[in-house]
Amino acid sequence: MYVILVYDIGEKRVGKMLKLCRKYLNWIQNSVFEGEISDVKLKELTIHAEKMMKEEDSLIIFSGRSEKWMDKQIIGKEKSSVDNFL
Repeated sequence: MYVILVYDIGEKRVGKMLKLCRKYLNWIQNSVFEGEISDVKLKELTIHAEKMMKEEDSLIIFSGRSEKWMDKQIIGKEKSSVDNFL
């Protein structure tokens, strides 16, 4: 499945969340990630994320069947371009 993940997390934990999310998805912009991920890997990611989160933190995951069903428009500088190499 294709996901877009965004988080709003306390300053003390933001570095750990960034490292965790970069293991599974492509870093697009501050606190924003995207990419293809299996159900099992997504569950693994959410379990690890929940362990480090506090009550005031949030993690939002938008999911779809694949990237081809989503339109993406970038205005301004792209933080991290994602190229698909086989």
